[in-house]
Amino acid sequence: MPASDDPAALLPAAFTVAQARAVGVERGRLRGLAYTTPFHSVRVRGAVEANSLTASCLAFVPRLTDGQFFSHETALVQHGVPMPEWPYRPAVHVSAYRPAREPRTRGIIGHRLQLREPAFAVIGALPIENPVRAWRQVGRLWSFADLVAAADFLISGDRPLAAVEDLRAEIATMGDVRSGILARSLRAVRFGVRSPRETRLRLLLGDAGFPEPAVGWNLFDDRGEFVAELDLAFPRYRVAIEYDGRVHAEDAAQFARDADRWAAIRDMGWDHRRVLSHHMGSGGRAAVAIVRDALTRAGWTPGR
Repeated sequence: MPASDDPAALLPAAFTVAQARAVGVERGRLRGLAYTTPFHSVRVRGAVEANSLTASCLAFVPRLTDGQFFSHETALVQHGVPMPEWPYRPAVHVSAYRPAREPRTRGIIGHRLQLREPAFAVIGALPIENPVRAWRQVGRLWSFADLVAAADFLISGDRPLAAVEDLRAEIATMGDVRSGILARSLRAVRFGVRSPRETRLRLLLGDAGFPEPAVGWNLFDDRGEFVAELDLAFPRYRVAIEYDGRVHAEDAAQFARDADRWAAIRDMGWDHRRVLSHHMGSGGRAAVAIVRDALTRAGWTPGR
């Protein structure tokens, strides 16, 4: 059949069965190998990209009704917020503020939220919840460390998505959950964190009883010239801790620049230690041991 005579050519990549029938597509054609069925009554040309939350959301768009939007961790993914680590897999959450109704179908977690003025925005064809509201929504789903890492991300960077005051105001407006886990998370949030692993390392060191490190500490030499930004610094003990998630040095030029920076930090009399990905396994015992050794050598004693 010529494309010009094919009514299915009038449809977008993802569509409902009702939309297809409305333009004259025969029901039998929708059962063919040319289409997949990611959700009940939805068809997609070809296959939906496996393990892609965004692809699943795009496939569900034809089923969205007025007032429905992607929320919770689904929204945070679209805002670039780091997710809990593997094997955790974020689900597709769709919400609606009362009196609108949430979807009820396999593969979707629906939520009917308290009556409130909506604040979602369209991002890449997807209606996405406001990141501050989405952060509070995952308070019922995520661990303390994951909530802190997400909040660190939201308030940091050149163009932060929120301020601590915004997150605090959201809790005041809508309430806390799980014995105040959101308020506790905000007390642990710090500006300038570069990665979720850095957040988890910082929390791990706090649980181990170490002094709290400064985040993003700028090191200057005696002439006032900038030397390096330290991920986690203990200025009193002149100890610098850096989380390095690289498995191997894929960028030789960047690795060389980093090596020169590490040498410059040591030349300033600081003990520079790198915590690598494998040090964070088994509850982070190796990472704690690295920091304990550095601080002890510098004169720190437990309980000080």
